[in-house]
Amino acid sequence: MLNVVCLMGRLAADPELRHTQSQIPVTSFRIAVDRTFQSRGQEKQTDWIDIVAWRNTAEFVTRYFHKGSMIAVQGSLQTRSYTDRDGNKRTAVEVVADNVFFGESKRSSEGAPAAGRYDSQVPPFSESAPAFSTAGSGDFEEIVGDDELPF
Repeated sequence: MLNVVCLMGRLAADPELRHTQSQIPVTSFRIAVDRTFQSRGQEKQTDWIDIVAWRNTAEFVTRYFHKGSMIAVQGSLQTRSYTDRDGNKRTAVEVVADNVFFGESKRSSEGAPAAGRYDSQVPPFSESAPAFSTAGSGDFEEIVGDDELPF
């Protein structure tokens, strides 16, 4: 069986780091994910997805992501049942994050709402990657035909 969820969206609020009684870091946050409906004439509809992150992932999210930040989440879908304060039985559906990625560069996130806050101790990234060249390298010789390949 397979239970994999991949989402990309914007944080609805600043995530807050909490700790369990065993001192395990955890954070819960909600992201807004757009989906399109071409057949109904609507351009898009927003789904609000609840995410839970544990341990190092929770610390990473609370340190580097803020309200409005674009985030990519890979994890699994989980349901849980609980009783609310009024005694009603409820079911929650949430994504348990296994991996979290930046959904945009620092520069583009600075223009997003409430983004632009970041840890000044993080080293700046290079704006452009080194150019890729297919020109010959001294370490490898070019194979002209398939006849010389050993497989």
